[in-house]
Amino acid sequence: MATQGSAPVRRRRGDELAAALLTAGWDELVESGYAHLTMASIAARAHTSEAVLYRRWANKDQLVLAAIEHHRSANPVAVPDTGDLRGDLLAQLTAVSEALAGFFAIAAAAAFSGLLADTGLTPAQARAKVMEGQPLPPVRAIYQRAHDRGELDLDRVPPAVLAMPFDLVRHDLLMDLQPVPPARIQSIVDDLFLPLVAPPAQHS
Repeated sequence: MATQGSAPVRRRRGDELAAALLTAGWDELVESGYAHLTMASIAARAHTSEAVLYRRWANKDQLVLAAIEHHRSANPVAVPDTGDLRGDLLAQLTAVSEALAGFFAIAAAAAFSGLLADTGLTPAQARAKVMEGQPLPPVRAIYQRAHDRGELDLDRVPPAVLAMPFDLVRHDLLMDLQPVPPARIQSIVDDLFLPLVAPPAQHS
């Protein structure tokens, strides 16, 4: 019950409550680290009780994984439109690199602090948990626009080739936990990707 002069407390429910709990979990992970956060510390940050957390997640491991996935999906990388495939890819890979470097650093720190051992996940499974859905689905628009301009043929280029620039950037992010250097991004686009997707030369 609100006291005189104080604002009434509005009860959060459903998706709003879940989002608030997961945001609190992510913020606690960033500030305290996986080894030091507890269900009690997350509950305190979210201004709720531990019982509310345990009704949704059996332990802090499940909550942390859910918080990592929630933070990733709540902060999508904007898809650029520069007018050509090369410009779009350079801009998109740079944005992905800058946006995800900090995210991967936090997630990797959690893994090395015991998340893998506590959940029983293999490194490959943890990688899938962290990176699932990033960043290919929204990038389809880049490739579709390039297809419409005649810069590549989506009927001819295998999906693995379309994924390759982003797979390489994600690999570098996981290895170095810092933004990928511009020269490396340019090499991925110019030296590796574009030659593979260039339309076949027309012979007279």
